Amino acid sequence: MEQHRNAILGFLFLLWCRHVLLFSQYAAQCEQARQRTIQHVALYMRRMHESRSRRRRQRRARDDDDVLLWLHRRRRRSMWIQPRPCSWWQHINDNWDDRNWQLNFRMRRTSFMELCDILRPSLIRQRTHYRCPVPVELRVAICLWRLATNLEFRSISHLFGVGISTACIVTQQVVTAINRVMQHLYIKTPSDAELKTIVQGYRDKWRFPQVAGAIDGTHIGILTPADHPADYYNRKGFYSVLLQGVVDHKLKFWDINVGWPGTVHDARVFASSSLYHRGQNGTLLPGWTETFEGVDVPLVILGDAAYPLLSWLMKPFPEGSGATWEQTQFNHRLSQARVTVKRAFGRLKGRWRCLLKKCNAHISLVSHIIAACCVLHNFCEVHNEEWEDDEPAEDEDGLLEPENHHQANSGGHIRNALCAYFTQ
Repeated sequence: MEQHRNAILGFLFLLWCRHVLLFSQYAAQCEQARQRTIQHVALYMRRMHESRSRRRRQRRARDDDDVLLWLHRRRRRSMWIQPRPCSWWQHINDNWDDRNWQLNFRMRRTSFMELCDILRPSLIRQRTHYRCPVPVELRVAICLWRLATNLEFRSISHLFGVGISTACIVTQQVVTAINRVMQHLYIKTPSDAELKTIVQGYRDKWRFPQVAGAIDGTHIGILTPADHPADYYNRKGFYSVLLQGVVDHKLKFWDINVGWPGTVHDARVFASSSLYHRGQNGTLLPGWTETFEGVDVPLVILGDAAYPLLSWLMKPFPEGSGATWEQTQFNHRLSQARVTVKRAFGRLKGRWRCLLKKCNAHISLVSHIIAACCVLHNFCEVHNEEWEDDEPAEDEDGLLEPENHHQANSGGHIRNALCAYFTQ
């Protein structure tokens, strides 16, 4: 019995020893696995740190390379603009008198400087460390020279010491500034006081009462447009856009309409204008009347045979064998008073010769250039800039507008009253 118990205890001791050995082996394996995991994590963290450091060094190297490349290029660029002589513009400022300024810039130096002061807020450019901006006076001079002579930009570039593209851009900028800043100041419907002066001016010079202005249209030659060129080919045999203008007794425009293609009739341009709609609504002219032959005659605008006869727009009687002597006299008096608009167009094209034969600008810029020339024309007239009317007279349109009987009746009694007044 004792021997049997000792055998069991020995077996249990051996079993315990085996379990202790297995447990020790398992613990050693777990410790080895933990050590391997720690080593892998440490290796991964070290590789990540090395990768980030390497990317940081590469990025710093690229930045350094960019800086070095920029410095290298900066050292290589020896100039920002091609040097050109500016002595001619300096000679103008130092030696030209008012006569030379009028002949070339269409205005005296004092008027030129006033124009520069008006446009200065829109044309002045910021001075930088790289180069000096083109002065406002030089910008305005380049534009005026282009408009007054229609000289190509290559020649203007040589004269004023600027690049060809600079001369072109400067001209467009000045034209835009003139229209934006000055058009509402120099081309506007006359005030009541100004209308009284205009009416009295027509009465004193041409003995035609109640006249607020004269209206007509003229063709401005252009380059052949790329789109719909046939619409711009007028009956006179060249491509053009139309300028409709109303002028006062001093040859100043107080209303313009620009941009219609050359094939469009003057009557259609007139009917589509804001001038016509304001006249028909009674908001164009004040309701001042003067009685002639028992008829209250309102303020009127004088037009040629191409325009409709309205209560506020007078046109001549149809000429021919059926015209009476009284009607012929009326037509003669109206034609004498309407000479203002013909002279205004002639003086406009004489001053700004880019409008005289062909305006060598893109069709999208032509209307802006024409409007700017009209503004500059009024600016010159306001400042009493002398100009000799040696330019050719405008040709009559020659296309008659058939009279609408309803419209003719509304203005016919007014025209008949004026006709009777002139034959007294």
